[in-house]
Amino acid sequence: MNVARETGLDLVEVAPNEKPPVCRIMDYGKFKYQQNKKQHRGHSHHTKTKEIRLRPKTGNHDIEFKVKKAKDFLKHNDKVQVSVIFRGREIVHVEEGHKVMESVIQELQEVGKLETPPLQQGRRIICTIAPR
Repeated sequence: MNVARETGLDLVEVAPNEKPPVCRIMDYGKFKYQQNKKQHRGHSHHTKTKEIRLRPKTGNHDIEFKVKKAKDFLKHNDKVQVSVIFRGREIVHVEEGHKVMESVIQELQEVGKLETPPLQQGRRIICTIAPR
């Protein structure tokens, strides 16, 4: 205790259950700060699922813009769900929706991999792309 007081530091019990108990002379405030920093550094990014919605009549520039956003999501380790939604009589031309879906999948192949293939669910075609 005297040595700790002379140096202006704290006497900290490191292992109280040992025989004899282990103590250390250190700056306790600095130690707590470093422990807190280590704890916050350990947090990792939790994968989220982001959705990109398209329609069969969506223009090329709009598709390119949404693909660019999807690439950003994939680079940030988020999954991307691509949905082609049919409204009204668009459902008659399902092949147009499949063409749009295939073009988007081709664009995203370099940054992500196809997790679930395109499936039609009612008035939607949905597929999921995961980051590489």
